[in-house]
Amino acid sequence: MTPPRPTVAVAAIVFDPAGRVLLIERGRPPGVGLWSVPGGKVEPGESLAVAVAREVAEETGVAVEVGPLVEVVERIGAEHHYVILDYLAHARAPTAPRAGDDARAARFVAADELAELPLTDGLAPVLAKA
Repeated sequence: MTPPRPTVAVAAIVFDPAGRVLLIERGRPPGVGLWSVPGGKVEPGESLAVAVAREVAEETGVAVEVGPLVEVVERIGAEHHYVILDYLAHARAPTAPRAGDDARAARFVAADELAELPLTDGLAPVLAKA
């Protein structure tokens, strides 16, 4: 089966002052139960930066300033084809993340804890680039 037309999505790599990265536990497919950075589909008429800020706020309650593009990732499956633009972002103010929208959980994670979490495929190398 041919996947559908590609969908443009964005994600945010957000670090706190302690160097921990903001992750969410996915509550919906694809990747239910895996940990990833917050993100989602770009809405019609929405700029990439606005989409990044909206997705982070919806999934974690954290307001961010969007920085530079870090990586472009493709996820192609039988029923989906996502082109995901991963941006660096910084929290506008210290905020405790809270799970919202399609996230089961949201928290800042130290680098030494990453190996203990089931991460989405390909996330670790992207985090290392940031």
